[in-house]
Amino acid sequence: MPLGYDIIALIRESDYFPFFGGDRMDKELKRFVNLCCKNVIVTNEHFHIIFWKLDHSITLPIDISTSISSILPIDLHLCSVIQEVEVDNQFFKITIERFEFDKIYHLVFVENMFDVKKNLQNRLYVLEEIIEKLDEGVLVSNKEGDVIYYNAAQENMEGIQKKDILHKKLWEGYKYERQNSEHAHIFKTGKPIYSKYHAHAKSEEGPKYVGYSSYPIKKDGQTIAVFSLSRTEASLKERLHETIELKRRAITKDSNEEKYNNGTIYTFHDLKGESSALKKVISEAQNASFYNTDTLIVGETGTGKELFAQSMHNHGPRANKPFVAINCAAIPESLLESTLFGSVKGAFTGAIDQEGLFEYAKEGTLFLDEINSLPMNLQPKLMRVLQERAIRRVGSNELIPISCSVISASNEDPELLTEGNRMRLDLFYRIAHSSIFIPPLRERKEDILFFINHFLINYQNKYLKSNITLAPSLLSLLIEYSWPGNTRELQHLIENLVIQAKNDEKITVDLLPHYLRKKIVTSSTKVMTSTARPLKSLMKTNQAQYIESILQQFNWNISLTAKHLNISRQSLQYHIKKLGITK
Repeated sequence: MPLGYDIIALIRESDYFPFFGGDRMDKELKRFVNLCCKNVIVTNEHFHIIFWKLDHSITLPIDISTSISSILPIDLHLCSVIQEVEVDNQFFKITIERFEFDKIYHLVFVENMFDVKKNLQNRLYVLEEIIEKLDEGVLVSNKEGDVIYYNAAQENMEGIQKKDILHKKLWEGYKYERQNSEHAHIFKTGKPIYSKYHAHAKSEEGPKYVGYSSYPIKKDGQTIAVFSLSRTEASLKERLHETIELKRRAITKDSNEEKYNNGTIYTFHDLKGESSALKKVISEAQNASFYNTDTLIVGETGTGKELFAQSMHNHGPRANKPFVAINCAAIPESLLESTLFGSVKGAFTGAIDQEGLFEYAKEGTLFLDEINSLPMNLQPKLMRVLQERAIRRVGSNELIPISCSVISASNEDPELLTEGNRMRLDLFYRIAHSSIFIPPLRERKEDILFFINHFLINYQNKYLKSNITLAPSLLSLLIEYSWPGNTRELQHLIENLVIQAKNDEKITVDLLPHYLRKKIVTSSTKVMTSTARPLKSLMKTNQAQYIESILQQFNWNISLTAKHLNISRQSLQYHIKKLGITK
């Protein structure tokens, strides 16, 4: 909207000047301008100046009765149109507004371009700083083919310094023929070019390949510049690996669903290991699956809790029914209740009639992973569902029977959860009619060696490599390492080593990833004891003997034994049951 339009509308639509004419009218107009306007020159119908109001930032050779055209080089016939002019190295935006009562007046609004220019410069600086900090490379050229912007990321990707390409022709900077310029082609067609992979720059190390897309910048329908957004080869590989992994999962899922047709891809046959501890857990899980009861699986991250859950489902009487899994930590608290129990239309904004996972699982198995992340306000509702074997959808009072069994998993000790008021004790009893504890990998030394050999063979076959072995010194370190990420961490490391190694290579410590080398080398296998909580400092293989000795010391008095161990009675009973301790 032209400058001054609102002021003129206000004058025309008001009753401020109904009775004044002549000099009186001039005075009232001057009074109005002083109150309501900023930087304005008022003229008569012949564009001779009557008065003005200008702040100190605008210096013009202005005088009464002087013609406005002798001061400002403007077209006097253009009303309500912004004109840009220069006077003594000053730049102004001018807008003329005409109004008439008993006389004709012109209001000439003046805006100093210095403020406008300063604002534009600040905005340009902000945009340039943003572009300079981007991980993506940015290159901009004008219609003549000059490179007018080249950010730091582009400089790093291509190994060309800004000074060697900025303000030069594209074809000169990259040393190719002008007719091969993609930017020139975009100027002609006005159409972008997507997803190219090419090496425009070269170095002593070879071509510098980048992935990029180029786009026209248009103003009033005309292309005024072209810019390219580039990504490094490393980021392209990362995205490629993500795509491959998603495809692999989809293919694996599809092929296995043809076999099991129930939403699972694992059976007990997929559980690998040679330790007696693991074989004992597998036997417990197989036994629990026959009884078709709600089960809690406890194990650290990476121990394979969902693999056990799927195997139990496929081993039991519900194998031909659906297996439905949900990670309780991955769903926002506001959506978790409706996800589990369903909802009815109008229960909350956007709610529709929808069955929850308890209904969706039908007569199969619902797997609640990371149940230790279940919000406290939902725990009584889940407990009631497990007790009554019926759910109420959010927004409804109707009870809907459920038939599925529930397998829950926790990556934290239930003892700590209940004592820390993060899990209700009554919920623990409901979800753990049977409980399975998967010992961490550091407590199964035989399995560490087994998995190292197993993954070495698998990944050599996958990546078409052969005769890769581990040096004895490295093998010893890996066996003694604590493996906080358990089997998943070991699998990731062996795959990484196989990728880096050459055929017939004996891998040493030097090939370990930098972030892991120090951890593995300095890792200690000593089990630290704690006077405050002695039970937690013991390996599982020693826990049974230790607890049994304390029970005998206190004549199997549960209360006194629990007090000595500094744990609750319920936790002691849980450990007695879990470890198979009998009197």
